[in-house]
Amino acid sequence: MRFPVIPLFLLALPFLEIAGFVVVGQQIGLFYTLALVVAAGVLGAVLLRVQGFGVMTRVRRELDAGGDPSRELAHGAMILLAGVLLLIPGFITDIVGLLLFLPPVRDAAWRFLRSRVSVSTRGFGGFAASGTGPSRRRDGKTIDLDADEYSSGPNGGPREDSPWRRIDGD
Repeated sequence: MRFPVIPLFLLALPFLEIAGFVVVGQQIGLFYTLALVVAAGVLGAVLLRVQGFGVMTRVRRELDAGGDPSRELAHGAMILLAGVLLLIPGFITDIVGLLLFLPPVRDAAWRFLRSRVSVSTRGFGGFAASGTGPSRRRDGKTIDLDADEYSSGPNGGPREDSPWRRIDGD
C-alpha cells in the first residue's frame, strides 16, 4: 500500500508556511516580511508573463517544424505552476516557485516526468498536417443547411423550392 505523500503535504503546507512567517518575521521584522511576500507575488506575475510568452513561441516553433512539443508544453505547465506558487503568500511556495522558473530545474523535472506523460499532437489545436486528419477539406466549399432547407424531392434530388439546389461554378 502506497503512503499518500501529496495529500499529507497539502495538509501540512499551511502550518509550514505559518512557521516560515514566524521565523522570518522574528529575524527581519514584520514590515520586511510583508514586503518580501508582496515582492514575490509581483515577481511571480512578471516572470509568468515573460517566460510564458517565450514558451508559447517555442511550442509554436516546434509545431511548425513538425517536432514534438511535449517538452515545451511541460515547461509551460511548470512555469504556470511556478507563477501560481509565487502568487500564493508563503516562503516555502515561493522557494519552490522560484526553483521552477529555472530551466535546469524544469529540465530535471521533465526527465523525471517524461516516461509518465504522453502527449498526442495529431490535430493539435484543430490543425492537422496537410491532407490528413479530420481538418482535411474535400473541395473547399461548405454549405450550411437547416433541415427544412433541403430534403429529397420526388426524383431523389433536392426539392424544386430549395434555395440550395446547385452551386454556381460547378
